[in-house]
Amino acid sequence: MHNTRLTEEHLIFRDSLKSFIQKEILPHIDKWEKQGAIDKSIWKKLGDMGYMGLIYPEQYGGLDLDFYYSLIFCEEISKCFSGGFSVSALVIQFMSTPYLWKHGSEELKSKYLTAVIQGDMVSAVAITEPVAGSDVQRMKTTAVLDGDEYIINGSKTFITNGYYGDFFITAVKTDPAAGSKGISLILVDRNTPGVTCNKIEKLGWHASDTAEIGFDHVRVPKSHLIGVEGEGFKYLMGGLQLERLTAGIHSLTTAESAMEYTLDYLQQREAFNKPLKDFQVLRHRFAQMYADVETLKAFIYHCCDLQNQGIYAVKECSIAKLQASELAIKVVSDCLQMFGGYGFTEDYKIARLYRDVRVGTIIAGTSEIMLEILAKISIDQVDYSKK
Repeated sequence: MHNTRLTEEHLIFRDSLKSFIQKEILPHIDKWEKQGAIDKSIWKKLGDMGYMGLIYPEQYGGLDLDFYYSLIFCEEISKCFSGGFSVSALVIQFMSTPYLWKHGSEELKSKYLTAVIQGDMVSAVAITEPVAGSDVQRMKTTAVLDGDEYIINGSKTFITNGYYGDFFITAVKTDPAAGSKGISLILVDRNTPGVTCNKIEKLGWHASDTAEIGFDHVRVPKSHLIGVEGEGFKYLMGGLQLERLTAGIHSLTTAESAMEYTLDYLQQREAFNKPLKDFQVLRHRFAQMYADVETLKAFIYHCCDLQNQGIYAVKECSIAKLQASELAIKVVSDCLQMFGGYGFTEDYKIARLYRDVRVGTIIAGTSEIMLEILAKISIDQVDYSKK
């Protein structure tokens, strides 16, 4: 029911991507999970295949494809049984470099965007701070212009790809007295003097490096300003819908992966001389999960239609992110229950999915933030249709 928008070319792309993942990614997932780091060579391999530039213009090495190719990429990359690897890939292509593509200078795009698309650089977006999570306007990190350089001081936290990423799209206050109109985006190289990164140990997403980043009198060329000074908040608001949509796709696909993995177990495992799949209590619980996932998948595909048309869909993307992340937690938890004691062991990947899926209601805006946005739309009649 979900393939009506997908052409033969889309399906060929999916098959090709599946083959690539099977050969180049899946054999290494367990190692990356254990070592807490992804081998950087995989980004180069993805870049060589064109997978890191699906949405970007050909002049920077991208493929300039419609959003359905990105939908497929998000789905397939989220079936690797490693939320850490999946989110690292999504952050690079859909959550950090879009700001560079849409608002960066030609100089920055030629150097950094091209390198990301080729797989030679890893990008991150640095917004969240220790005292300012979803409340972007409360951030404390400052950037003061000194001649031809900005001097940056402050800190960021929970930054995916922050430990081994090559550069950060960093939100800073260039005019602390101007509120949201005093926020700017600046590209900061990882190896710039004064930048420190400390890895955060996490409940899940073990393959992903999540870091605290410190900026101590970090000097960055004025040319690294992305777009116009003071327009950073507007840029962030414009980019969050793609971030939330891809996060929603990732959560829902994680739920689907858990169900497929669980069904295989139910078909093989026996109790009381019959397969688990034949017990009505499990059959009905699984059927309900299936119905819930299929219903939400139709809505998320609708959101992908809107994204493909360039529509600024705050309401729809907020709903998609909220519902998918909350449903995924329930589905994975129910799936783990069907494994019994084995689900609580590292012998089965359902335990990893259980750890990884929990953060879905926190990243890219918490469920509480999504609900407040929807409350403003439905109760206060706030119109977010304009960027």
